[in-house]
Amino acid sequence: MAKPSYKDLLDAGVHFGHLKKKWNPKMAPHIFMEKKGIHIIDLNSTLKGLERSASAMKSIAKSGRKVMFVATKKQAREIVTQAAQSVNMPYVTDRWLGGMMTNFATIRRSVKKMQNIERMLKDGSFDSVTKKERLTLTREHAKLSRVLGGIADLNRLPSAVFIVDISHEHIALAESKKLGIRTLGIVDTNSDPNTVDYAIPGNDDASRSISVIVDYMVEAIKEGLAERKQAKPADKAKAAPVAKAAPAAPVAPAAPTTPAAE
Repeated sequence: MAKPSYKDLLDAGVHFGHLKKKWNPKMAPHIFMEKKGIHIIDLNSTLKGLERSASAMKSIAKSGRKVMFVATKKQAREIVTQAAQSVNMPYVTDRWLGGMMTNFATIRRSVKKMQNIERMLKDGSFDSVTKKERLTLTREHAKLSRVLGGIADLNRLPSAVFIVDISHEHIALAESKKLGIRTLGIVDTNSDPNTVDYAIPGNDDASRSISVIVDYMVEAIKEGLAERKQAKPADKAKAAPVAKAAPAAPVAPAAPTTPAAE
């Protein structure tokens, strides 16, 4: 898993922050300089954040747990959707529904409703309903699929949440913190890095910057999944029962000897 170089980060514009007037003072340790009224992010901090976050991602994937990707900004949606799908991780890229994690049971009911409609569409159950009812259910399925399609296979809360813009996704961040779920995220100069467990200082607006960071996180997950796959055969071998030795056959008693004639 090759870490992005300084050149990779510079070419992607990861170092470009927001205007000085929009900055969050708590980002001061991660700001290299100001240039033409724009803060420049210290890429040393970015690389440290990438390394820590990737290590956490790898560990979570290796243990078989899930990381939810959250990015509802237009420029990040397609990048995050493809990245999450490539490692079979849940994602939210259309709209974050309030209570998506704090009221997870209700969200699961909506997911099941979406799956039921999908099943009815496939098996021909809609043939017996009116055209208007079919159209209504089809539209409802499309809406649910757009919002909840990325978490359709999520049966329990994720172990961690990766957020592209922690200020934009403040509701998702607040719900995660309330439930004690580990948080990772790209933190621009207008955000507070202390609100996430693993902060990656970087440009969260440019698609190339988002892509470089997200791709590295995905590579970390792939590495963790590969190690988990390799470890399974070894674990099975250790758990295999040792064959017991067959019990020895009973020894027949010796025949009594006849005393010799005198």
